[in-house]
Amino acid sequence: MDQIQPLAVWKMKELAACGLVILLFDTALCLALWAVLVLLSCSSWGGLPGVWAFGAAKWAVLHVFTSKLTDGKPEGVLRRLVALLCLLSPVFESGRILMAPPSQPNTGPSPDLSMLLLGPLSSLLACVVWEKSLCGDSKTKKDNIDLDARRLLVRVLKYFKPDTLYLIAAFSFLILGVVCDTYIPLYQGNVIDMLGGQNHQTSVGYAIGQLAFVSLGSALFSGMRGGIFMCTLARLNKRLKHLLFHTLLQQEVHFFEENNPGRLSSRLHSDVDRMGRTVALNSNALVRSTVKTVLMFRVMLGLSWELTLLTSIEMPLLAFLQNKYITWSKDLKDQIQECHAQNKDLAFQTISGIRTVRSFRAEKDELRRYNEALDVMCAVKRSTGIYSAVFLLIRRVVSLGIKILMLVQARSLISSGDLTIGSLVSFFLYQKPMSNNLKEIMYCYGETMSTVGVISKVFSYIDRTPKCKKEGELAPERLEGRIVFQNVTFKYPSSPDVEPTLKKVSMELKPGKMTALVGPSGGGKTSCVSLLKRLYEPEEGQILLDGQPLHHYNHKYFHQKMALVSQDPVLFSGSLRYNIEYGLNDCTLERVKEAAKKANADHFISELKNKYDTDIGECGGKLSDGQKQSLAIIRALVREPQVIILDEATSKLDVDVQHTVLQEVLTCGRTVLVVAHQLKTVEKADHIIFIEKGAVVEEGTHEQLMAKEGHYYRWKEELFS
Repeated sequence: MDQIQPLAVWKMKELAACGLVILLFDTALCLALWAVLVLLSCSSWGGLPGVWAFGAAKWAVLHVFTSKLTDGKPEGVLRRLVALLCLLSPVFESGRILMAPPSQPNTGPSPDLSMLLLGPLSSLLACVVWEKSLCGDSKTKKDNIDLDARRLLVRVLKYFKPDTLYLIAAFSFLILGVVCDTYIPLYQGNVIDMLGGQNHQTSVGYAIGQLAFVSLGSALFSGMRGGIFMCTLARLNKRLKHLLFHTLLQQEVHFFEENNPGRLSSRLHSDVDRMGRTVALNSNALVRSTVKTVLMFRVMLGLSWELTLLTSIEMPLLAFLQNKYITWSKDLKDQIQECHAQNKDLAFQTISGIRTVRSFRAEKDELRRYNEALDVMCAVKRSTGIYSAVFLLIRRVVSLGIKILMLVQARSLISSGDLTIGSLVSFFLYQKPMSNNLKEIMYCYGETMSTVGVISKVFSYIDRTPKCKKEGELAPERLEGRIVFQNVTFKYPSSPDVEPTLKKVSMELKPGKMTALVGPSGGGKTSCVSLLKRLYEPEEGQILLDGQPLHHYNHKYFHQKMALVSQDPVLFSGSLRYNIEYGLNDCTLERVKEAAKKANADHFISELKNKYDTDIGECGGKLSDGQKQSLAIIRALVREPQVIILDEATSKLDVDVQHTVLQEVLTCGRTVLVVAHQLKTVEKADHIIFIEKGAVVEEGTHEQLMAKEGHYYRWKEELFS
């Protein structure tokens, strides 16, 4: 970092030296032209074509000179300086011809030495103001940011492709509406002049008819344009939300551990809405304001070029102020967006865990945390408000000063007869919308640039590739259900630096048998279950199902044939039947009832008012813990799986129901894995695997392990004595 700063300073000094040399060379060319004009005693030399010819010739000479000066690789700022030095005078002369009366012909390059030297000095001043003030301190960095922003915006526009016809219609109505809107003040001025007796060329009825026609057209076309744009925006938001949600659902479980649900939900809804709204509405406003500005500027020049020139002074001043304001406010807007996401996530966590909050009487702590988050957001908003207030104050002072100058000039023009009252009224009716159009153009640019961060974040989620193995296509009609762990080593991605949770684990789950996985907490039982359900991938080794790695099977087929019933099942808002059929396409009510009878749960469902259509509330809040487990067991059995994993799945059921469930899951030759701490359940297992500190230390039947008096024996004595 200490070396970068001197290099940057040296680079700036080198550019300044090259710019000074180019300016001196350009001055020498101007002096040579002046000498030629003096020697030839010319007061006119080719008119406007001569000015453009001299500018083009000077551009070619300066381009060659600059390339030689910088070894053929001129910097962008030097190329812009050369273009400005060569084009300032031709553009100025062309503008003067457009505004000058025809009786004042252009005489070409002026023989006045002071006028010839004024061009290079003006160009140098304009270039310094542009590069240092409007372009920022780091041009290269800004170019990179603009390039990235342009790529992101172009990519967003590609998502509008299905709505091409809608957009063509919308922009057509937009242009027609702008054309009608532009001529309303002009016809209003004509009516005023006619009523004042200053215009006798047309009748009052005809003038009022013109005004009514363009006013009606403006209202009609603007309304149609707005409606079509809103319809297009709604279609875009739907497509983007569908795409983002589909991408999120494909991610691995570790992704959701790193990104809390509140923030992902905010990206899915708030950020996608803001992204679509910003691009669609800002492009609409930008095109409308640009077309309107061009048309209004043309009409204003026809009314009074002097007043138009004064109005144009306001543009660079407001552009400079707006650029500074955008730079300051962009970071604050990003901070506000981040605060919104954090507050939403905090509220979501508290509300979703209200049972835990209430159990620990932590309402005051949660309220304090939420108030602190609100204070942070209010502080950022306060800073944004201060910047906005100062910017508006300075902008209005600038506008007020320009208006005072315009009124003084208008009085002089009216006194000399060059301007009528109606034309002055029309000009002022144009002047305010003209200023608003320019503000809207700059605001749209700033708003779009401030949304680039949001767009980039949304696309980063859409482009993210899941860090898990791609699913295969295996979906055999008959599945035996033999599961083999071969030297499986695993550690959670969220804790890469800790000791592995599983270390070279090898074991076998046989079809038609119940295997119990037991051991102390933290031994690796949950990790084995997570790997079996393919929530994670093993780092080393592999897990085989009927001799094939798990990822070779079709995703939907695999999770239908391998069902998990956990101690605290996750249920969704909706009916009992919806939760039982969750993930199944064609599941009849008879099939659901049959599964409920097998789980010995049909009796409690029949007692409910709406039976299988009963709403269970948010996350199954209307059901007891035992009913939730029964519902989870029904959900597993209705899939007719070949492998069933019971992770403390019957701990909250009656003894009779537990016995019925275990008898049912063992039928049809199913492979059953039980993770339990209840001795009666473990004793019934055909095979018991004792796992501790991520390794299998003992396995066998209950009698065999008790006879060894090893780990299983001591664990049983400590747990049940």
